[in-house]
Amino acid sequence: MLLYTPLEQFQVLSFFSFNLFYLDLSFTNIVLITFFVFIFLFAFVCLFSSYDGTFYIVPNNWQIILETLYEVIAQLLFDNISTKGEIYFPFIITIFLFIMFSNLIGLVPYSFTITSHIIITFTLSLTIFIGVNIISISIYKLKMLSLFIPANTSIGLAFLLVPIEFISYIFKPISLGVRLFANLMAGHTLLKVIVGFSWTMVLLNNIVLSILHVFPLLVLILLFGLELGVALIQAYVFTILSCIYLNESINLH
Repeated sequence: MLLYTPLEQFQVLSFFSFNLFYLDLSFTNIVLITFFVFIFLFAFVCLFSSYDGTFYIVPNNWQIILETLYEVIAQLLFDNISTKGEIYFPFIITIFLFIMFSNLIGLVPYSFTITSHIIITFTLSLTIFIGVNIISISIYKLKMLSLFIPANTSIGLAFLLVPIEFISYIFKPISLGVRLFANLMAGHTLLKVIVGFSWTMVLLNNIVLSILHVFPLLVLILLFGLELGVALIQAYVFTILSCIYLNESINLH
């Protein structure tokens, strides 16, 4: 079905409406795609494991992919937090896989990209932000306020630097969520604009334009490859920034 506007692909559709008091608990396309993401995560694990749920001694292709992801995330945690980050590995790799599969599923035609909605990306970033602050408070108590006061700062200068540091600290979850949302939304919008432009050329009663519509389609193929790279890179960027924020809370940098 041809969409009327490039932004119509981001419309949240309700399949089953359900309201509990003032809460809207409807089953939407966001819930459906999120459900599919978890199914793919489960299937991904099952594909590389043997029939009894264990790993192969000689890994198959699927197990090699997962072991590669395991090594990348483990190295990422070690580079940013050293050995202290080992206990956070399950959480970090889950965040990475969830965002990666959400981005990749959004590239399937007639699918839906949940990470192109700021309510999803901001919820993820805000949850991580609250979590790292809870960790910092549990470790350092009131000493965690030293995040807002650089070392060797005079009292007079502190009145200027503390508000600046506090504002920049508060904007971390906003920038983290907006970065993922903006990149995915902009890329999918551009793809839809080019598809609509090519389709318009075909519908015109002009043989030359009907033939030339192949060129926008070739550009579309290149952009689709670019979007595939963006889907993977944005999952990695979101994960590495989460590790950096976690490191700042653990080591008070």
